[in-house]
Amino acid sequence: MIASLPMYDRPETRAAYDRLWTRIREGLLLLWKDLPNNGYPLPKTLTHDRDPWDQWRARDLVLSQTCGLPYRSELHQTVTLIGTPDYTLPGCRPGYYNSVLVMHADTACDDPADWTDLVWAINDGRSQSGWAAPKAFMETLGLSFRHTAITGSHRNSAMAVANKTADITAIDAQTWRMIRRWDRWSDTLVEVARTDQTPGLPLISAMPDERRDLHFAIKRQFSNLPAGDAAILDIRGLVWIATADYLAVPNPEAPVK
Repeated sequence: MIASLPMYDRPETRAAYDRLWTRIREGLLLLWKDLPNNGYPLPKTLTHDRDPWDQWRARDLVLSQTCGLPYRSELHQTVTLIGTPDYTLPGCRPGYYNSVLVMHADTACDDPADWTDLVWAINDGRSQSGWAAPKAFMETLGLSFRHTAITGSHRNSAMAVANKTADITAIDAQTWRMIRRWDRWSDTLVEVARTDQTPGLPLISAMPDERRDLHFAIKRQFSNLPAGDAAILDIRGLVWIATADYLAVPNPEAPVK
């Protein structure tokens, strides 16, 4: 069986996420102690280095975290929604998040009309925060980006702007918080706008019959994180955001290079 928490996994957070899974696992084993064979053969460790889409589509997935766009465009048909972590992000309701539009301090401008001919770094065309949210932001103004570059990750996108190989990028607010906290080169970057908030990154499972147990065990651990791990992960609780609220967000067309 597979358990993973890949969306905010980086060297500075990995040990805290591993400890979190250990506590969630122990809580689940306690809940299932009276089941045959003590429940399910839960993995002892998180999977860190497997393609996220392989994990999200796996039939033996106990727990993972995905992005809102993959969830509403495909995964909601095959996985069970467990809940959404709350990172207490500025200007956002519990469990919601938004995107921060970032430029290099040397060339930053806050008028979206001046952005249309710039090179926009996109982590992935299937990303809510890196693609769908800023695209919707521009479209409400009657604007669009004409030049895009796929980078593979939010951090790569931020580095591309810092290195001036791209002009602007959109990074989800929690990733931006981590970049500002741990990447010194981020001092060259400035925020120029924020998008509207949308439902945050949901926790999912391929175990529909165990949804309540999973929600209970995870919520209990999220609400009782040791102070050190809470400071690293920024998780303050687990909230319920209905599938319908995720599906209400429009799906964008794929980016054109």
